Amino acid sequence: MTEGIKTIIYPVKDLASAKALFTKLLGVEPSMDEPYYVGFRVAGQDVGLDPHGHGRGMTGPVAYWNVADIKGSVKALLDAGADEVEGIKDVGGGKLTAMVKDADGNVIGLIQPA
Repeated sequence: MTEGIKTIIYPVKDLASAKALFTKLLGVEPSMDEPYYVGFRVAGQDVGLDPHGHGRGMTGPVAYWNVADIKGSVKALLDAGADEVEGIKDVGGGKLTAMVKDADGNVIGLIQPA
């Protein structure tokens, strides 16, 4: 069902401060730098900063599992007892994301590359 975790997104309140901190931590400049999202790509890993993440139900960093069939994956997780946090949405260029949470309240992200 999954191709592993390749993306982690942090909800942030101060995007400029978070961008400065992660630029130092990762040692690279952002590959995407927009008012709604700052993204870094380092060592095959995508690291994102989302200033709207808290409002979208993110309670902390969310690891996004790469899947080939996001619709089927979400359905399988819901059938297994997960609750929907955010339904499937296109975040640009055909890349699809969704979030569910398990019975312990852990948020699980899914991402289907374009």
